[in-house]
Amino acid sequence: MIKEKVRQFVIVALQKGQKDGIFPEFDYSKILITRPETKEHGDFSTNLSFLLSAQFKINPVALANNLVEVFLETDKEYQMFEKIESINGFINFRLCKDIYFKELKEILRKKNRYGDSLFGKRKKVQVEFISANPTGPLTVGNARGGPFGDCLANILQKSGFISQKEYYVNNSGNQIAILGHSVLKDELSEYKGEYIEELHKENEEKDPDKAGKLAAKMIIDRYIRKTTDRMNIKYDKWFFEEELHRSGKIKQIINILTDKGYTYLKDKAFWFRSTDFGDERDRVLIKKDGQPTYLAADIAYHLNKFQERGFDKVINIWGADHYGDVAGLKAGVSAIGFPDQLEIILLQFVTVIKDKEVIKMSKRTGTYITMDELLDMVGSDAAKYFFLSRGADTHVNFDVDLAKQRSEANPVFYIQYAYARICSVLKKTGIVSSRFNPALLKENIELELLKELAVFPDIIEDVARTYQVQKLPQYVLELASIFHRLYQDCRMIGEDKQLTRARLNLIKATRIVLKEALYLMNISAPKKM
Repeated sequence: MIKEKVRQFVIVALQKGQKDGIFPEFDYSKILITRPETKEHGDFSTNLSFLLSAQFKINPVALANNLVEVFLETDKEYQMFEKIESINGFINFRLCKDIYFKELKEILRKKNRYGDSLFGKRKKVQVEFISANPTGPLTVGNARGGPFGDCLANILQKSGFISQKEYYVNNSGNQIAILGHSVLKDELSEYKGEYIEELHKENEEKDPDKAGKLAAKMIIDRYIRKTTDRMNIKYDKWFFEEELHRSGKIKQIINILTDKGYTYLKDKAFWFRSTDFGDERDRVLIKKDGQPTYLAADIAYHLNKFQERGFDKVINIWGADHYGDVAGLKAGVSAIGFPDQLEIILLQFVTVIKDKEVIKMSKRTGTYITMDELLDMVGSDAAKYFFLSRGADTHVNFDVDLAKQRSEANPVFYIQYAYARICSVLKKTGIVSSRFNPALLKENIELELLKELAVFPDIIEDVARTYQVQKLPQYVLELASIFHRLYQDCRMIGEDKQLTRARLNLIKATRIVLKEALYLMNISAPKKM
């Protein structure tokens, strides 16, 4: 990655300065290389002078000027930069064009492998997402985790992890009993909607527990799997909670926690000392009636993930309504010997807006709008993009009318149209020669596109590091915007054959990056629109 090359250059320059007695020893891991908010300030920036000034009590602006001198001297050997300057204490770097020209050829050589890295060091990571209770069709709220988890797992795989996707089916416990009562339509019935009417007609069981288990299986097969298939989400495993109860794993986890001294009896219930691990209160594992809680099953499930299946990291993607369950499970995972190996990401709620009004009810469920209903309205690609484009901690206002537009106002259309437009140009020209002179790309918009293409590996690693999946759709939208401006400002096929060849290779590289980014988001890349 170019950013890493800049970082290594800074380290070499610092080491040189230390040998010359200019700078004292410094922790290189603290060095941050970022992109300036204002493009006119350069390609990369570092706040190194502020870090050093705080540590060594030196004026940051004066220190930045000294650092610039050291960097310029070091660059006489490396020849990496057109310009290095200090602005208000920040040090900005403008790379030589040759570096971007080499990166262009690297994209064309690697194709869809561009952006691959060994960042993950082949560690096994499980991403568990959606995992909604099998008590009804998927709503837009719980289905939001689908695109998020799918995309994150894809990016982790590209970044050198071994990632697996999993759906945890809670097909035991009180909610299944309530489902059974609802299917039987007795006095304890709670769930309503057309799907309950359908299940009631087909049910032959009289016992609520059996009716609930059968209904849960039908809901998984008939509704939930159908919806995930429509989103083209392919899970590596569907794990059923019932397996934990049948295999005795929950009893095993109680014994493990008890042997470690983390349980006690109180008010006829069996408690977990989760406060020993930073939780604000202790949690019940076995209720007064002898039934295990969801927490007991969840800890047993995670023992299976870490101990039996050998995952180095587990990422659970939950809805924000599960906020109160996070501390208890993290405490449980720490208690069984796997601290800091569980990450829980909470996704905020979704509001669907159509004709400037919030859609509140669903014919299918009688309560929340289902994901299938949203897919019927806007399609899978638009649904995924709009969900992915917002951070996990951000509420999503899903504008159905915008998602259906076939105009540049709709980001999904705008991005896919860029891809289709490139395909159209390249189809007209036939085979594009790989022998070209990138130095002919001199227009500002051409250089801007070159630089944006080179950002792609940084975006991939950044998402793999931070789980901020929204950075990928935001990046792709910017890339498409730059391409559209290039298409308007520059003739793709002109009289100058050498320049034409260079531009065709530039847009060919753009197509490669666009297609790979769309693939990671599981969004289609149409050749025609």
